[in-house]
Amino acid sequence: MKAYFKPFLAIFLILLADQVLKFWIKLNMSLGQEFHILGDWFIIHFTENNGMAFGMEFGGETGKLALTLFRIVAVSAIGYGVVHLVKHKYHRGLILNVALIFAGAMGNIIDSTFYGMIFSESTYFQPARLFPVEGGYSSLFHGKVVDMFYFPIIDGTIPQWSPIWSGENFVFFRPVFNIADAAISIGVIAILIFQKAYFKEEKQENIYPHNEIIEE
Repeated sequence: MKAYFKPFLAIFLILLADQVLKFWIKLNMSLGQEFHILGDWFIIHFTENNGMAFGMEFGGETGKLALTLFRIVAVSAIGYGVVHLVKHKYHRGLILNVALIFAGAMGNIIDSTFYGMIFSESTYFQPARLFPVEGGYSSLFHGKVVDMFYFPIIDGTIPQWSPIWSGENFVFFRPVFNIADAAISIGVIAILIFQKAYFKEEKQENIYPHNEIIEE
């Protein structure tokens, strides 16, 4: 059980931080409201999306339902993967990063599955209410994902000499995201960067099994 402690603790802390912040945003901020943390470079900007990570949309109500159900299946598979990796003693870094991906996926599933039932609609004039008497703003599996982190580090205009999008406004980083999105991104990027180290031991075991006698 000791091997499960760190990845499960990471999952718990990420989910806790993600949901506490989302609840605070929903109950205290109206849509579009923002707070500047570091000038114009780091902004808490409340927005919601019906689709995927970083505010991307996906196919209306039917697409929303399909995406939520797909997320549930995917996160179940990822959760099984975490247990499998721990059980078979894979690299600790790989286990931790898969745990980050699991926690991030679970965080957004909570929004899209339950938020429509427990919150009133967030508007541009007032925050939402928790467990409103008249019921939530939507049904099971049709909630909106809460996003708030906005980093418009570079805000300018694309030069006129550019062969594409010349003269158009350019913002980096434009997408608004949440803790769950960040956890997924960190986990995926870390696995891609350190994959050789993560899978080196496994490859070595496949080449030279412990019970195999190597003859010269």
